[in-house]
Amino acid sequence: MKAYSNDLRKRVADACDAREGTRAQIAARFSVSVAWVRRLLQRRRETGSLEPRPHGGGRPPALDAAADGRLRAAVRADPGATLEELGRAAGVECSPATVFRALDRLGITRKKKRGGRPSRTAPS
Repeated sequence: MKAYSNDLRKRVADACDAREGTRAQIAARFSVSVAWVRRLLQRRRETGSLEPRPHGGGRPPALDAAADGRLRAAVRADPGATLEELGRAAGVECSPATVFRALDRLGITRKKKRGGRPSRTAPS
């Protein structure tokens, strides 16, 4: 979700300063939550600014460029390996879903052998 514009932040703060209603009324007027108005005024008290805080950055990827290379080599070495085995071969501690998404991102398809017994009525 994108941060609210600085213009909206200033208008809400100005409305609160001018006491144009309660925080709930001001929040309803500008279509924001009461908690957001409270946090906005608190941030202004603490930092002196209405600017949004910077983005936290998120979690780093489990498979970096070196692990991607090891994953490619592991698939070449054993195309029938399970996702868990490929993750171990790449040298990373992650879930099978993470390995699957990495393979998808790298454009690597994993066609395994057909399971079960061959059909007697149709060519296999």
